[in-house]
Amino acid sequence: MTIPDNDNTPEAGDNLLGLTTSDQINEAEAKGVIEGEKFIIKLDENVEISASLILQINKIAFGSLYAWAGKWRDKTVQVGAFLPPEPAQIPNLMYQFADELKYKLMHSNDKELQVNTLAYCHHRMVYIHPFNNTNGRTARLLTNLVAYKFGYADINLYHRTGEKRKTYIEAIRLADAHNYSLLQDLIRSELTLFGSGNKVN
Repeated sequence: MTIPDNDNTPEAGDNLLGLTTSDQINEAEAKGVIEGEKFIIKLDENVEISASLILQINKIAFGSLYAWAGKWRDKTVQVGAFLPPEPAQIPNLMYQFADELKYKLMHSNDKELQVNTLAYCHHRMVYIHPFNNTNGRTARLLTNLVAYKFGYADINLYHRTGEKRKTYIEAIRLADAHNYSLLQDLIRSELTLFGSGNKVN
């Protein structure tokens, strides 16, 4: 099963700031997410989501913390029981993902198609697991960028604890088996028109 935000805390010395505790690293990564959000919210609404833009988002968000930020994963990893694609596959998978996402964006002309596209975007990113770390956080940034293109505000899918986290992980598990219904339900329940604060019916 894909664990969407099992971005394991790197060992001491595996970051550019010399941070040694998970709390310090989590705080630094949270600050990086804010920088990533600042970047994507300023992008033109017609910007093309390409593999190079995804690399750029990861670099802007986490480049001050990790030397590998903005580069495709270069090592084999295991996330729980899930084995993401091998590093050699990642560039091609990400180019295919960007092309498929571009197609879906062009043809998502109603709410349900937009929900489907958002679910595809989020799950595919965590499934490919293209970076050494921060994959869950980068997936959320990219999902928010797609939401902005549709005129929605941030989508809050991830929770660290509690029943909502269990539901989210179950949604990802089902998506691994090509059943996107629960993930779509979660996204649908989070849709808010940008700037209005009103949930979308």
